[in-house]
Amino acid sequence: MRTAVGAIAPEVKDEFRYDEVPWRRFRHFYGPGEEIPGLLATLASGDAEAADGALRQLWTNLHHQGGTIAVGALAVPFLLRTATTGHPGLRAQTLHLVAEIGRCQHIGNGSRKGLLQVAEEPLMVEGSTMCPVDWTIQAARLAVTDDLHLLLPLLDGPAPEVRSMSAYVLAAATDEIPRVSSALRFRLANEDDAMVRVSLILAIAQLAREHQDDRAPGWARDLWSDPGRPPEVRIGAGLAWLCLVTDPAPDELRTLLTDPAIRRYDDLLQPVPWLTWCDAPGFALRSCIDEMLTSNTPTAVPDDPWGGGLSS
Repeated sequence: MRTAVGAIAPEVKDEFRYDEVPWRRFRHFYGPGEEIPGLLATLASGDAEAADGALRQLWTNLHHQGGTIAVGALAVPFLLRTATTGHPGLRAQTLHLVAEIGRCQHIGNGSRKGLLQVAEEPLMVEGSTMCPVDWTIQAARLAVTDDLHLLLPLLDGPAPEVRSMSAYVLAAATDEIPRVSSALRFRLANEDDAMVRVSLILAIAQLAREHQDDRAPGWARDLWSDPGRPPEVRIGAGLAWLCLVTDPAPDELRTLLTDPAIRRYDDLLQPVPWLTWCDAPGFALRSCIDEMLTSNTPTAVPDDPWGGGLSS
């Protein structure tokens, strides 16, 4: 799959030349892969109602019970282009589908190890193809990285949900990390929407953990320990810090995250894509905090820096 996605020429992607992509070699969760181009074409059409239906069907076919499937990686370049040129009302959900294709199954996992995890377990294979699921995830992430020029401008879009989902997708980048991280930090410094702020913080932290930035925990701690920061920034940074270190949560952080006043952010932060799948609406943030503060299996500490750095 990584080879197949990498072989799609730029002009094939830009001109939506579906017939030059090997869909028939792969199946989706409910049928043959050659059904996917028709849905993609409808999604990119001028018929808003039909496009909405096509996107719903693509979600069903490519993201079953939190899992991803090989043919989804072939769809990523076309989904990204449709997200930038198609119906604005479908942009966020189209980006969300891209991000989920390039991420391990994480429904119900708000743990310190799992919240920012992208890679799938190496032994996990697709039932229909017997290919490792992580190969599909890697292929989707490479497709995202190849199209950073389409994604980065979306961080400055007018719709908060699109900015949030753009951060979610960008967190899966595999190259040009200093450029991506810098763009996320710049947006964070200028962002005024609570949901988007948390998404940006978690995206920066995910990239830092994936690429072993040993300065990231200090950056996150500076944010959550600063009482002058907005509450949602402190909450997001607290979750990020817990995912970046093995240390027990300090009393100061526990006090912050267990303050009853935090509950008013349950609904506000529910749309943050990292939190959406943690629990039912209205409970995701609380569930994530509870799991992190009681977990006995935190992630390993990153120990090798990478270029670009982080700033508050």
